[in-house]
Amino acid sequence: MSLYFFRISTGRYSGAADQPYEFEDRAAAWTEMTEVCANLLGSIARNLKPNAKWSMELLDENKQPVFRISLAGEAVGCKMTPR
Repeated sequence: MSLYFFRISTGRYSGAADQPYEFEDRAAAWTEMTEVCANLLGSIARNLKPNAKWSMELLDENKQPVFRISLAGEAVGCKMTPR
């Protein structure tokens, strides 16, 4: 069993969990990460602004990145009118 931490980054904010999660291996950690992201992404996507980024990383026990899932809102070739 290995210890992992989750870190979420959005804009200038980035924070890693203080408590580690224990998974059998990297495949099990990836499965958990994708399930957590699936539960969060609807809300995150609805609130994402143009040219904003959101990501979740899975860190190993030394808090080094193992996996990252990212979502980016990009304004490409158009001008956005403020609401």
